[in-house]
Amino acid sequence: AAAPNATADGAAGAPGAAPADDPALAARLSLVLSVGEECVSESELRSLLQKKPGFVLYDGFEPSGRMHIAQGVFKAMNVNKCTAAGGTFIFWVADWFALMNDKMGGDLERIKMVGEYLIEVWTAAGMDMSRVQFKWAAEEITKHAEKYWTQALDVSRRFSVARISKCCQIMGRKEGTLTAAQMLYPIMQCTDIFFLGADVCQLGVDQRKVNMLAREYCEATKIKFKPIILSHHMLYGLVAGQLKMSKSDKDSAIFMEDPASEVERKLMSAYCPKAEEASVAAVAAEESMHLVEDNLKNPCLDYLRHIVFAPPGATFTAGGHTFTDFASASAAFLGGTLSEEDLKRGLAAAVNALLQPVRDHFDRDNRARELLSTIKGWMAEPKEARVAPLRRLEALRGGVEAWIVFAPPPSAAPT
Repeated sequence: AAAPNATADGAAGAPGAAPADDPALAARLSLVLSVGEECVSESELRSLLQKKPGFVLYDGFEPSGRMHIAQGVFKAMNVNKCTAAGGTFIFWVADWFALMNDKMGGDLERIKMVGEYLIEVWTAAGMDMSRVQFKWAAEEITKHAEKYWTQALDVSRRFSVARISKCCQIMGRKEGTLTAAQMLYPIMQCTDIFFLGADVCQLGVDQRKVNMLAREYCEATKIKFKPIILSHHMLYGLVAGQLKMSKSDKDSAIFMEDPASEVERKLMSAYCPKAEEASVAAVAAEESMHLVEDNLKNPCLDYLRHIVFAPPGATFTAGGHTFTDFASASAAFLGGTLSEEDLKRGLAAAVNALLQPVRDHFDRDNRARELLSTIKGWMAEPKEARVAPLRRLEALRGGVEAWIVFAPPPSAAPT
């Protein structure tokens, strides 16, 4: 089974570590820490909550296709915990980043439409939008170009190419396969943190390297208050050996608008071991994808822990039994009291209950339904068919006449 939450202060399962004489602060700290698999660092987070009740968190996301359950339900739950503790959550809609990473064929108009779809999903999934802001990277960077690019240039001159290359896992890319644009990606993502004024980077563990880069930048520039890193768990893919979900493998993940029958089919066929398997352990060499030890790597138990039991007071019913915590449900399965089939059927019922409001929204809302239909069509296209349109700078608008003079290049010996 997975280890309890880890923090940079060395305290395992540290959610109760706030001063005993301030129960309100202790409760807020516990709530925020419950979001992360790791916090760098807990003492800094405690101080932030104490001194700045309206703290700012951020996460960036590439609009790159349909949303799976980790981005949808799991993220909505985590955001609600953070905002309930007093935080304001900024979502950085990373449209330019998706373009650099060649998502949606590099078509910016498609990328923007996918971003609109993601917001529809989060709204339907129950994310409390009262303390949530969405900012579009292309729009914000263009409006504040001098501020943004001055910061980005300063970040870039502080680090070597080798150091930046190590961060490129954030895009799912390996060193040696990067385009020049993709080398810019970590530099810009580090810049985003300061540009948005984020106190807390609340992204997945897979983004940890670039978040640590931001803390290194603070050391190099003598910035006193470093961004706190609160890294959430990466859900396993449903197929054996998948350390994270894959959008390219339809059986790897449950998507937010999957029909109930499809959710049940995927979960009933999901990898679900009771003991460690050597073939899966050999695949799990990507240490940076998960920070806590979990030899089993069972995606069904992973869903149970991080999706079903994520809301406070959640219960789980399977095989005629109702469980009030993850530990007892996991023990029942591993001990043989709860069969694999009953575990999976109970899990399918619980997940479908969480997804039903999203399905209803996309059935009833014309705009949401149109967005989903269009994106499904795009995703069905062969990759080679996704050719980005040629873009030209429109320097003169409104039919203004312009004259072009063609002349030979200047010469050192003019005639």
